[in-house]
Amino acid sequence: MPVVVVSSIEANKFNKRAMKKRKSILQKSAGLAGKLCFLLAVLCAVGLYIKSDELGMQHPISGSLLASSFFFVFIGFVLTVIGNADIPSFKVVSASTVEEKE
Repeated sequence: MPVVVVSSIEANKFNKRAMKKRKSILQKSAGLAGKLCFLLAVLCAVGLYIKSDELGMQHPISGSLLASSFFFVFIGFVLTVIGNADIPSFKVVSASTVEEKE
């Protein structure tokens, strides 16, 4: 009975090739939406700065701009993490299929 010895480097290369996946359109759009949310948060903060001098911080518009900037910052963070995540492919790939692609 022959014994096959595979080094950990070769096994790691195989796993990287088998698990490599391009980002889907949904993941790319999540990253783009995250950047857009950060931009909206900055715009809300600028609007808050401008309106707080005119209306004061006790006005409902100031409160809504503050809440909107808080919301957009954290939604932007979550969507950016989703867009940058390395989500593996869960397809079952045999070793012969990977060798044929090389």
